[in-house]
Amino acid sequence: MADQTMEKHTIIAWVEDKPGVLYRIAGLFSRRNFNIESLSVAQTEEPGVSRMTFVTIGTARDMRQVHTQLNKQINVLRIEDVTDNPSIDRELALLKVKAVSENRHEVVQLAELHKASVVDVTIDSLVVQIVARPDLVQSLVDNLSHFEIIEMVRTGSVSMNRSYRRKAGE
Repeated sequence: MADQTMEKHTIIAWVEDKPGVLYRIAGLFSRRNFNIESLSVAQTEEPGVSRMTFVTIGTARDMRQVHTQLNKQINVLRIEDVTDNPSIDRELALLKVKAVSENRHEVVQLAELHKASVVDVTIDSLVVQIVARPDLVQSLVDNLSHFEIIEMVRTGSVSMNRSYRRKAGE
C-alpha cells in the first residue's frame, strides 16, 4: 500500500531549449490531472539545454507514469526524480511588507533572523529578499504575514543533487 501514499515529489527534466517544450510538458501534467506546485525553468551550463524543476504531489505509481510520459516527449533529454536524493533545495522570494515607523524595526529584525535582507525601502514598506530552503522561506512568510504582506513573488524550488566523493574502484 506504500505505493498509494500521496507525497511531494521533485522532478528534474533536462530538455532541448526550443519553443513549445514547456507548454507540451506542462500539458502532460494537466492532462493527467496533476497539479504543479512549483515550476522553475532556465538554461543550463550546456548550450541549447534547459533544466525544468517540478514540484508535484502524487503516489509513487503516479510519478512512474509521469516519468514514462516525459520520456516519450521528443525534446526531453533526461529525467530524474530527486525526491529521496540528498540534495540542495533553494527558493527565492521577494516580499513587500507594510512597514511604518512603529513596526519597521521588528520587520527588519525578523528578516535578519531568517538570514534575509532588505532590498528596498519606502516610507510605508520594505521589500525583503530571502534565498533559502522552501520551508525556511515559508517560515519567513508566516512570520511577516502579521505585518501585512502587500505583495509577494516566489520562484518555486530548484534542486541539485549533493556532490559526493567516489571511493577508489567506483
